[in-house]
Amino acid sequence: MPLKLLQKSVGPWPMNTYVLICEETKTSAIVDPGAEAKAILEMVEGTRVSKILLTHTHKDHVGALAELKKITRATIFQHPDEKDIPGVRFDISLRGGDTLKVGNQKIHTFHTPGHTPGMISFGIGENRVLVGDTLFVNGPGRTETPRDFATTMRTLRTIVFKWPNETEFYPGHGPSGKIGDERPAFEAFFKAGWAKDLCGDVAWK
Repeated sequence: MPLKLLQKSVGPWPMNTYVLICEETKTSAIVDPGAEAKAILEMVEGTRVSKILLTHTHKDHVGALAELKKITRATIFQHPDEKDIPGVRFDISLRGGDTLKVGNQKIHTFHTPGHTPGMISFGIGENRVLVGDTLFVNGPGRTETPRDFATTMRTLRTIVFKWPNETEFYPGHGPSGKIGDERPAFEAFFKAGWAKDLCGDVAWK
């Protein structure tokens, strides 16, 4: 039985928080607890929260982390290249290629830097990947510098768009999409090239 995926838009931006549930064991994991701890706790009601997984540590993705850590005592996982979160220490370093378990189900990790140096995407089975702010429908995640944008494009070229067309990606903001739907626009953008000073909010078209 695959992991059950729940999603809730939280906070003022807003941001997508995800919950993964192994229904066989009633075990769960929270991904990116951005805000509204009470609402997130309602999502995991009836389960034991074993892990809190962070795609990255920007404040809109971790606003409820301290409160949820205190309540659930779940283990926090993040990439070591991510910035520290004031008042909260992560428990276990997470790198690309690692495998985790939520109950009886496996999660595979991908290091997808660009938006941040330690961005992690989580493959949760059935061609579903939680990508944080790596990729959105119609464009890549926001970048602060041209170097970061170049890193994002390399990540997309060598990792993300190696996934099958039917892969559904779930971003940190906005709607989910499919790799196959994004591929033509991405490849056209990549082939055309981009200005050396390009960064910020970018769309394929």
